[in-house]
Amino acid sequence: MKKIKILRIINRFNIGGPTYNATFLTKFLGDEYETKLVGGLPDVGESDSLYILEKYDVEPILMEEMVRLPSVSSDRKAYLKLKEIIKEYQPDIVHTHASKAGALGRKAARACNVPIVIHTFHGHVFHSYFGKVKTNLFKAIERNLAKKSDAIVAISNIQKEELVKTHKICKADKMHVIPLGFDLEPFHQKRINSRTSEREKWKLAEDEVAIAIVGRLAPVKNHSFFFDVITEVLSKTTKSVKVFVVGDGAEREKIVRRAKEINKSHDNRITLTSWISDIGEFNSAMDIVCLTSNNEGTPVSLIEAQAGGIPVISTDVGGVRDIVLNGDTGFVVAVNDQESYVNCMLELIEDENKREKMSQNGWTFVQDKFHYKTLARNMDILYKDLLEKKR
Repeated sequence: MKKIKILRIINRFNIGGPTYNATFLTKFLGDEYETKLVGGLPDVGESDSLYILEKYDVEPILMEEMVRLPSVSSDRKAYLKLKEIIKEYQPDIVHTHASKAGALGRKAARACNVPIVIHTFHGHVFHSYFGKVKTNLFKAIERNLAKKSDAIVAISNIQKEELVKTHKICKADKMHVIPLGFDLEPFHQKRINSRTSEREKWKLAEDEVAIAIVGRLAPVKNHSFFFDVITEVLSKTTKSVKVFVVGDGAEREKIVRRAKEINKSHDNRITLTSWISDIGEFNSAMDIVCLTSNNEGTPVSLIEAQAGGIPVISTDVGGVRDIVLNGDTGFVVAVNDQESYVNCMLELIEDENKREKMSQNGWTFVQDKFHYKTLARNMDILYKDLLEKKR
């Protein structure tokens, strides 16, 4: 039987949900499929995620021409390279992930008359990134690209609502909700097996509460708000607290300066770790994981934290309410609501029983809903439905 050939195109192989999504869909769709995975390299200040592909024995095609920032020269080179790959590979489906890959990949696929073209929004730049003129330009581009797509995938119901109703990227009947999927069992097991040794590694006393924020050091992640919260919390709690900032990026120097200021007043409570490749091991030592972003798709760090039995606190952005059970596995707070965020953090710091209950709820909630097998099954259904309609 002839296999269904998929060409999967991703912006770049940096740490985050898109890399996991593309890797698992390449590896676990099943024997009926043959998949070629293409993507660009990480941006400056980002750590590459090729170790994830190596772990699952996936060999990608790396495209130096695919860069994050718009560039007439590099974008044209990437577009022409994608056309070459498509003509040689002759895929039945081209499936693009994230904005740059979505723009160049869909254009190349249509130019080469690929039967089915699909795009997944892992997030969007329709607020909190650019000014009004640039944002409206990106919306216009995405609306035009949506017309060239057979299906658009949103990774949460909330994201679908935003894309369809708020930003009017396409009609609801073209939009399909397929949540991200992950290999979550290792996070659960490491919480059980590695917590003691990992806390020793980070010099955490038994009674210390360890808090982490994981993600790019970029303006949209709003670390300044996180530090405002931490400053207030440290001045109010009597518990011993240590804070870890995991990640790297353009805002590093600014964040280092702010951390030093707080450390002078609060006995070196903040540690910057840069990127950590085995986040499951690291998470096993944590007690609370935070997110303070102004815009997100589906934050991977929150799913991984809950799989590791860690309560989370997040701003109410993107698909967060689809992946956190507010009050049961963590807290969801309005953007820039410092008072509420501080109160939630203090409640978790002061109440060990509350943390323990949320810890148990977190694993129960995410283990099946966000498993890679569920992702692969849902995508298989969409692919076959689209191919049947095309026939």
